[in-house]
Amino acid sequence: MLKKRDLEDCQVLYPLMTHPVVFPFVRQKANSYEEYLFLTKQTMEAEERGELISRTILDEWQNPIGTISLFDLNNNIGFLGTWLGKPYHGKGYNKLAKELFFSEAFFDLNIDSILMRIRSHNTRSLKAAEKLPYAISANETRSNLLQALNSSGTNYQLFEIPKDLFTLYTLRQTTEESTNDLREA
Repeated sequence: MLKKRDLEDCQVLYPLMTHPVVFPFVRQKANSYEEYLFLTKQTMEAEERGELISRTILDEWQNPIGTISLFDLNNNIGFLGTWLGKPYHGKGYNKLAKELFFSEAFFDLNIDSILMRIRSHNTRSLKAAEKLPYAISANETRSNLLQALNSSGTNYQLFEIPKDLFTLYTLRQTTEESTNDLREA
C-alpha cells in the first residue's frame, strides 16, 4: 500500500495530481511533468538528508494513486501532506494509507507527533481529519503555531496526532481483532 518515492511513478502520479479537484490542495505543485520529476527527485534527496518522509500510496494492484509525506521535520514533529487522485476519493485508501504511514513514522522512524494544517474551506479534508479517532484539534494547544500559519492570509485548522494517542488506538485495534478471532474459534 505504501512504498518509497520513485521517479518511475511520476508518469502515473502527475496526471492524478493535476486534476482540478486535487491540484489546489497539493503542497508540492508542478506545472509540467518535467517539473514534477524534478520536485520528486528533490523530495527523495531531502528524505535521504532526514528533512522529510515521503511515500507513494498504492492501490491493491500496486498502482500509484497518490502520495503521503511528513514535511518540515523539526524535533521529531512534522506536517502531514497527503493527496489521492480523484478516481480514488471515498474508497478507503486515505484512511488505510494514513494508518500505515503513521505506524512507520511513530514505530520505525521515532516521530513524536504529526501535525495537519487544513485549509478551513477544504471540507473534504476537515471531515476526514475529524473521523480519525487518534487526531485531536490543536487550534488551542498550539495556538501560537496556528496564528503563525494563518498570518499568511490563508485560514487553517490545526490537528495533531500524538504518538501516544496513535499507540493506544493501535493497541485497542489489536485487542479487538484478537477478541474477535477468539469468538470465531
